[in-house]
Amino acid sequence: MKIKEAKLYQINLPLRKPFETSFAKMQYKKCIILELIDDQGNSGFGESSAFDIPFYNEEFRSGSWSLLQEQLLPEIVGQQIQHPDDIYQIFAGIRKNNMSKSAVNCALWDLFAQQQHLSLAAALGGTKTKIETGVSIGVQSSPQTLVEAVRDYLNIGYRRIKMKIKPGKDYEYLAAVRDEFPDAMLMADANSAYRLADAPLLQKLDDLNLIMIEQPLEPGDLLDHAHLQSQLKTSICLDESVTSLDDTRKMIELKSGRIINIKVARVGGLGIARQIQKLAAANGIACWCGGMLDSGIARVANVAVATLPGYTLPNDIAASTRYYAADIISPPVELTGTYVEVPKTVGLGYQIDRTNLKKFTVAAKVVR
Repeated sequence: MKIKEAKLYQINLPLRKPFETSFAKMQYKKCIILELIDDQGNSGFGESSAFDIPFYNEEFRSGSWSLLQEQLLPEIVGQQIQHPDDIYQIFAGIRKNNMSKSAVNCALWDLFAQQQHLSLAAALGGTKTKIETGVSIGVQSSPQTLVEAVRDYLNIGYRRIKMKIKPGKDYEYLAAVRDEFPDAMLMADANSAYRLADAPLLQKLDDLNLIMIEQPLEPGDLLDHAHLQSQLKTSICLDESVTSLDDTRKMIELKSGRIINIKVARVGGLGIARQIQKLAAANGIACWCGGMLDSGIARVANVAVATLPGYTLPNDIAASTRYYAADIISPPVELTGTYVEVPKTVGLGYQIDRTNLKKFTVAAKVVR
């Protein structure tokens, strides 16, 4: 693949309703869309999921915008790229910034799949024809409000329900849901809102038969997660603490958790995500694919990677309409029951809705 030029789009995609976590309340998905164009005129798309401010990791959108323009894209535009994962060596001198690197890697995988006349899932080595999805519910105003939200999704047919928690809105909320739905597949997502000193509180959650508690402690803290896991019956799932294949190895050796939420953007792209699930599977660590309130472009990349055999739990890949009235792909990602059918057409398997892309773009840049 010879990359002729790159186009960057900052987009503000309106959410149907605000989404609240332990660290933010969002009304828009603000991200960067990258379009790489090869010398045959084919376009490959990726997404940098960095938020406006660096509350999830060290990246933020305006920083990612500059890094892509000034350092990452000049390294590949005009160059012959043999394989999408070559970028990890090309960008080896640039530390972290995985979301920016992920945008490049995913766009190259899209082009690579097109070149091979394969769907993105097939190019990655995926084996599933459909993937199961769960649903994520933001922090609610009261336990009863959470119960009703869970009821709605269980009635639709979702099996796995993830509920965001934070101090003061945790045990009482989750207990109310468990009392109402004793057999439901429930999990809690703390987004690093707790500390090791909160272990007694988190131990109370053992009574609720959760399938996991996701990222209870600080990002990057594998040691304290290991101490906490040794005190809990409930499995810890790591999210922000696993950003690389090396983190995965350390997690396994330290016994910092039993499950990994692999977010393509967080780990630096489809290539690293593929390596992580392989190592995890070989060591008895369950995996599933998480999301970043993704636009359709990152959402369909998640669909493709979740077809790999190491992904064994329902994924956070909801229908586009779960979050957005309008998306930038056509058709939108839809569910058949609680499953997403994996597209068989070449590349992403969806068309880019250029009209909506233009509508939601607030800044654009071409790199040649």
